[in-house]
Amino acid sequence: MKFLLTAFILLSLMITPSWAKTHQEQDQAALNAVYLQYAKAFAALDANELTPVYAENATYLPEQPSNGIIKGRAEVLALYQKFFDRVKKRRATLEVDFRVVDRQRHGNEVIDICYYMVRFHPPKDTEEPISEFAGKLVMVLKQDEKAQWQAVLDVSNRAEPQLYYDATPKPNWYYGEQFLPLKAPINP
Repeated sequence: MKFLLTAFILLSLMITPSWAKTHQEQDQAALNAVYLQYAKAFAALDANELTPVYAENATYLPEQPSNGIIKGRAEVLALYQKFFDRVKKRRATLEVDFRVVDRQRHGNEVIDICYYMVRFHPPKDTEEPISEFAGKLVMVLKQDEKAQWQAVLDVSNRAEPQLYYDATPKPNWYYGEQFLPLKAPINP
């Protein structure tokens, strides 16, 4: 009997670290998926794609000084859609990417600190160059009752694009690699 108890304890000790590591990797992947959802929304110019990202009671502090504090998912999505509609009106497209530089977990909440980059692609017939703007972002994500990560606080402000480019990747944290520095457009 003592042998079986000892064997069970040893087996439990060997399985627990493996399970914990797998669970942690799944958590990291789920958190990183939030940034992929942003990319999808920006590419589609559709704020509805951000519905799973924001909690119902989310608070958004946008970078524009003319905007106040935005409360609630519906209001956050409406602000994004207003931005997307302006881009659509110009017949342009957008891309966005992120580089997480710090991730702090506190129970069922995570604070992600990252840089983001947005690329604006004007219609080809205008012959305007692609432009970009970057920023810093702090996002507090919380697991809902279904264990899905949702933003409860989103704070952003502008930053020099070089800060995005210079960000160092961290293991298992989202680190977009789609953007290289823009080169000056070549005129024929």
